[in-house]
Amino acid sequence: MRVEQLEYLAAVTRLGSLRRAAEELHMSQPALGETLRKLERELGVELLERKRSGAKISPEGRDLLPHIAAVLDAVDRLRQAADTQHHSNRTLRLGTVNAATVTLLTPAIREFRTTHPTIRVEVVADRHDGIQQHLVEGGFDLGIVSYLRDDDLPPGLHTTELLRGRPVVCIRKDSPLTAHRAVTVTDLLTHPLITMRAGYVMHRYLHRLLSGSTPPSSYTADGTEMGKLMVAEGLGATVLPDYSVYGDPLERSGTITYRPLADDNTEVRVMLQRRHTYTTRTVAHDLHTALIRQAEMQRRRPPR
Repeated sequence: MRVEQLEYLAAVTRLGSLRRAAEELHMSQPALGETLRKLERELGVELLERKRSGAKISPEGRDLLPHIAAVLDAVDRLRQAADTQHHSNRTLRLGTVNAATVTLLTPAIREFRTTHPTIRVEVVADRHDGIQQHLVEGGFDLGIVSYLRDDDLPPGLHTTELLRGRPVVCIRKDSPLTAHRAVTVTDLLTHPLITMRAGYVMHRYLHRLLSGSTPPSSYTADGTEMGKLMVAEGLGATVLPDYSVYGDPLERSGTITYRPLADDNTEVRVMLQRRHTYTTRTVAHDLHTALIRQAEMQRRRPPR
């Protein structure tokens, strides 16, 4: 038995139906239903009444609600007690694929530190799948992950969109590609190309964009920030979301710039994720709020 299963059942009870609970939890109905079936098998009690019109808490399940509430309250008190006891040396762990790390994450952490100066924020760079695994297992408090527009979101995580943008070609200010208002795939293939390694959304996007074609020479970078540094050193061009380039110190100083891709309307989104839990640590909630606020400020800035 997992605490999450009890939290899900409490959500079904509070909202009155499996469908509404699945919507609030950002899960599919089948996934939520199967999770609760496992709890039913373990307890030996039918917790939900399942009909064609939907599923809701059963009388047997309702009789167990006081015990479930007591367990969740006890878990909540335990978390709060641990939170208070270790306040002075608490660590907040955030996993990121380095999407908009400089333009979004850094100012959010700066804002967070004004109210939580004693909290240690540990930023861990990882790939998409690694971040989600750590979130599910409780190793990360928050995660920042990139998605293409049509990608499916994970059912077991609470997801909030921070930014959305378009892939652009990131180049040095003295690159011949700056002469183009928009860069075609043919243009791109005439220059050395810096790609992201497998596991990053831009690796998948670029593989699809090039359709098997290869540039004269190429390099592989482990994340957005390394890609921009390699561009700044004149090693080639790379393809990144516009929000990862615009406002970056290298872009503000005039070292790198960017151009849109011709005939491409792909959309990339930065998502902030956390576990579905009965309670969220106050410090994680505060950093979550700071990231959303910084994203709103960034969306209001007109691109140059």
